[in-house]
Amino acid sequence: MTDEDIRQLGHFAIMWDCHGLEVVARVPDPADTTFALLKGVEPPRLPNIKHWELRARYNPQRHYEIYLISAVDGIDEDDIREMFEANPQEAADTIRRIGHKVYSDRNQENKILIR
Repeated sequence: MTDEDIRQLGHFAIMWDCHGLEVVARVPDPADTTFALLKGVEPPRLPNIKHWELRARYNPQRHYEIYLISAVDGIDEDDIREMFEANPQEAADTIRRIGHKVYSDRNQENKILIR
């Protein structure tokens, strides 16, 4: 993958729990931040993933998962929301497979409870 291909990707932070998708946020390209600062305008804000992680840690009963993913140019937040609405299990499995896990308190039924 070339540098140009990487710049064409959209980057997203996604959080969901046992009740469904909670947040989809675009992660701005560092170049956009640089150019905004050079122009003297407000740079795009990064999603507050640490806040999300605190929410997940203090609500373990909801089994939160937080992932970072890259998507081809043209995919936006609404496309990801629609993917979760159409087939939430497949959407979650796809993101787990292609994404970078930031936090996961996924409920796994095969955990050994007593040794």
